[in-house]
Amino acid sequence: MPKRPHHDMGGLPAGKVEKAEHDYAAWEKRVDAMMVLLSDKKRRLMNTDMLRRGIESLPPDAYDRMGYYERWMHSIATMMQERGVVTKAELDARMAKLRAAGET
Repeated sequence: MPKRPHHDMGGLPAGKVEKAEHDYAAWEKRVDAMMVLLSDKKRRLMNTDMLRRGIESLPPDAYDRMGYYERWMHSIATMMQERGVVTKAELDARMAKLRAAGET
């Protein structure tokens, strides 16, 4: 039997599922909007399978440490680098600018 990947928790005990609605942080809404824009019919830069591949490629410690939309953001950044849409240097420069402005 093949080893179960770390992210595959189907059928494992995980505690109670919280069904209550909650507000999303502004950054979470932006990540969701980014995925919608990247995957629209005009751009077709990303799809659900690519999002999943990026998330499932996270090492176990990162997967466990990150929240839902943090995993999405990692995946989007990884896929856009793979496709040549943006470079790591460009992302690093933008993050440095945001940190300097106190926006992260």
